[in-house]
Amino acid sequence: MMTDIRQASSGRAATHRPSVRQAATPQAAVRHDPVAPTRTRRLAPGGSIDAHRHDDHQIVYAGRGVLTVTTSAGSWVAPATRAIWVPAGTVHAHRAYGELDLHLVGLPVTENPLGLDTPTVLAVSPLLRELLIAYTRAEGDDRPERARLRAVLLDQLRASAQQPLHLPTPAAPLLRALCDILRADPGDSRTLAELGRLVGASDRTLSRLFRSDLGMTFPQWRTQLRLHHALILLTGRTPVTSVAHQCGWSSTSAFIEVFRRTFGHTPGSHRAE
Repeated sequence: MMTDIRQASSGRAATHRPSVRQAATPQAAVRHDPVAPTRTRRLAPGGSIDAHRHDDHQIVYAGRGVLTVTTSAGSWVAPATRAIWVPAGTVHAHRAYGELDLHLVGLPVTENPLGLDTPTVLAVSPLLRELLIAYTRAEGDDRPERARLRAVLLDQLRASAQQPLHLPTPAAPLLRALCDILRADPGDSRTLAELGRLVGASDRTLSRLFRSDLGMTFPQWRTQLRLHHALILLTGRTPVTSVAHQCGWSSTSAFIEVFRRTFGHTPGSHRAE
């Protein structure tokens, strides 16, 4: 199955309230699958793939539904306009929201078209979408036509823009406690000072921790959380107005604008995908 993906390699080595949080996984429970498969598989709503790692890189794309990939560092979410790059050796787990068509492409560790060494969300153009679907449906095909399809796929991958759709998991205990409160209710609109009183820290201390521990501000982290949650609710056919309310936006129009800026289309268009 992987013969074609390993030939001629080149390049750089290198929350309803569904939760987007990854539970800690004992190292002994992590499955090691040396070869990252290239194939298509279907996951039912709520379906998951337990924590595992590969010796290869992998491109993970949901042609239908919403996919989350979780690691010890946080969560990455991808609707049908995004794919997720998972570097070799990364312990990760998958979860499906809605009926999920999962397209997986394995790449040898020596082949890293974008030189990425951390999980990253990538924009998927209409052409790249069709290439991913076609390539992963033809397992074990070693014909020259498939090799050419692969070359075009990698060219399109190199041109893919990286997207800031990472919800990092904090290491600091104070931040973990605060983030747990918001994960339980992404629509919670309390200020950082109000939340700080619950966890026993000032807003100044928490602001500093957000920057040093997570590399982003509190408003940025909360917006990421709300966007992740919004994608999951939309996949479950929740009305846009209800999604905006449940995720804490002050108005439906404000939610639509943030969603459009982030994903390039409106929430209503996303529900139609």
